Amino acid sequence: MRLKTVKIGNLHTKNNVFLAPLAGYTNSVFRKMCFDFGAGLTFTEMVSAKGLYYGSEKTEELLDVAEGYAGIKACQIFGKEPEIMRRACESEALAPFELIDINMGCPMPKIYKNGEGSALMADLPLAEKIISECKKSGKAVSVKFRIGLDENSIISAEFAKMCEGAGADMITVHGRTRDKIYAGEVDFAQIAAAKNSVKIPVIANGGVFCKEDADKLMRETGADGVTVARGALYSPWIFAEITGEPAADKMQAVQTQLELTRRRMGEKFACVFMRKMISFYLKGQKNSAAVRLKLMQCRTTEEVESILRTLSF
Repeated sequence: MRLKTVKIGNLHTKNNVFLAPLAGYTNSVFRKMCFDFGAGLTFTEMVSAKGLYYGSEKTEELLDVAEGYAGIKACQIFGKEPEIMRRACESEALAPFELIDINMGCPMPKIYKNGEGSALMADLPLAEKIISECKKSGKAVSVKFRIGLDENSIISAEFAKMCEGAGADMITVHGRTRDKIYAGEVDFAQIAAAKNSVKIPVIANGGVFCKEDADKLMRETGADGVTVARGALYSPWIFAEITGEPAADKMQAVQTQLELTRRRMGEKFACVFMRKMISFYLKGQKNSAAVRLKLMQCRTTEEVESILRTLSF
């Protein structure tokens, strides 16, 4: 794929290969790891606008930024009340963040049934109001959405035009309908339809697990860039693969991830989180099932680290 910077309002990304927001995973240390491997932009986990509005300590923990992170600071928020969304953008908690991404694509039942995430695709006037209110904060604003709720309500081009008209500086289009969750084929044509309907940057999302996937997604959609979601969980060095940047030492990177996660988020969190992450990184390796079993029995980060030292990536 052709690498280029993406202009989002007055911001300019390092390149056009982004790390998607991933609830439960894209914490500050993982974002820095992916950025260091070559990601042009990374997003926080999905953050509740209402949680920010009411000063939830748990919500604000998601806004940690790792020391030495050199990229654009981008936060993804979700909610359904325009004024609360705007106030969240204007909050002190989001002051360090230059880009606010509005989640209008989350398919999970808990979010959808509350009228948030992808449910907003069924109410364009409300979605438009949310975007225009968030823009009043003065920050750059992007929107992530799906091509529709199901195959009978495909509205990718219409929704893209609405976003642009409401003031969005960039959109990311996940090429599946809400009812498919993360299964099924990505609909390249509908991402292309969104791209062809607006002048703001359009980022294609869905199904990128290797460089060839990214190349195909760009070629088939004409998008301005791609985001990597689950593919980054299995291989954070995928960004070096796609961008051609020299890859850092993988083992050293994972060891650093373990140490920084322990330092910033505490022993208990680091142990559980890194057991999962290292298990992801082992996908496809010989005898990985046995190693995963040992990892899941670890009770301290020291035990995790001892197993890590026996591995290779």
